[in-house]
Amino acid sequence: MTRDEVLSIVRENIVMVLPEVDAALLRPERSLSELGANSVDRAEIVVGAMAALRIKVPGSELAEAKNIGGLVDVLYRKLSA
Repeated sequence: MTRDEVLSIVRENIVMVLPEVDAALLRPERSLSELGANSVDRAEIVVGAMAALRIKVPGSELAEAKNIGGLVDVLYRKLSA
């Protein structure tokens, strides 16, 4: 799976959890908080993406993700390990 495919999965989960967000705003440099996601929303997005990718990532590794691109990097790195 490519990094772009992981990004696509993360975007799909963001749209499922935050359907009111304009898809044009889902750029890697944006944080989930900037998009209006609260802590429950962020957890749902991350859990949904991990389920779609069939991986589990420890919270300590997820904590380093400061934006969408960072989240994609963490998930992609876990897939590639």
